[in-house]
Amino acid sequence: MIPIARPLLGEEEAAAASRVIRSGMLASGPEVAAFEDEFAAYTGVNHAIAVSNGTTALHAALLGAGVGPGDEVIVPSFTFIATATAVSMCGAVPVFADVQSDLFTLDPEALPAHVTPRTKGIVGVHLFGQPFDLGPILDLCADRDLVLIEDAAQAHGAEWRNRRVGSLGTAGCFSFYPTKNMTTGEGGMVTTNDAALAGRVRRLVNHGQAEKYLHTELGYNYRMTDIGGAIGRIQLRRLPGFNARRQKNGAFLSSHLDLPGVVPPAIGDERNHVFHQYVVTVTDDCPLARDDLAAHLREHGIGTAVHYPIPVHEQPLYRGAVRAGDCPVAADLARRVLSLPVHPGLGQPELETIVDAVNGVRP
Repeated sequence: MIPIARPLLGEEEAAAASRVIRSGMLASGPEVAAFEDEFAAYTGVNHAIAVSNGTTALHAALLGAGVGPGDEVIVPSFTFIATATAVSMCGAVPVFADVQSDLFTLDPEALPAHVTPRTKGIVGVHLFGQPFDLGPILDLCADRDLVLIEDAAQAHGAEWRNRRVGSLGTAGCFSFYPTKNMTTGEGGMVTTNDAALAGRVRRLVNHGQAEKYLHTELGYNYRMTDIGGAIGRIQLRRLPGFNARRQKNGAFLSSHLDLPGVVPPAIGDERNHVFHQYVVTVTDDCPLARDDLAAHLREHGIGTAVHYPIPVHEQPLYRGAVRAGDCPVAADLARRVLSLPVHPGLGQPELETIVDAVNGVRP
């Protein structure tokens, strides 16, 4: 079976983890500090704070930006649910906005109608490795005095106008889950150029400590381990190669898939897409419905996935949070999208197998 994802970890990562284990410093320590410095330099920000996962990164960044009870935060409906639940964890209300049908990311034209006097900010998601349309959203945030949190959990190294994501908004949030473009096993990172926000996030992720045993506010244990930091440093050095391979694989798929009704992912202007996922849209012109196409590929030994089968506003947790039809594009995409393998572990024979299996479908 060709898997939909395959983490690439080798002897360097094993040696780094072993070095930490032998040192006896397993909690957050020098490896995490070095990883933070290296990730900040890579992203192009002044501050990076390592945390335990991508969800805690979002939660800490939102709290650090002052989001709390009584606030509203606009989020896309077509995303992983953590984008919204992190807002709820702050006691605020996620307000669901629709996305662009070709790019899958927040539709800037849909946002102004959702801004109210209670709106504190926007969480934009760089979905599947592609930056959202930052220009008009940055302008809207400046005009309405809103914070902008970049959910970059799937977009390590992606760029908008030659600037890396996570450096453009109030704060950026990354995940290092095993299937992401780089991994620490589990882990996350908050990036920002705001020194005050960075300082507060550092307190929040370490029990609200201003200094050892001096707790100035309610905080959490969201720290990254030194084992994770050591692995992350190796993975960060390998990230450019990983991303280049993902882009090469994505380009091969887009240039060779020719089954009617299977639409390759679009890439927006002035954006560098790093293909965390390669997501096609299955239209009514396809001889097979989306789920039948997935079954066909599974029979040919090809793993697929649906990211995401239920838009967030239709999840039981949030059902009724928006009016029916408020996010029609998100609802339609949930019925049509299908992720094909694109990870850097794929060889040319596997890519050709994927293409042949898709193109081999005929009425």
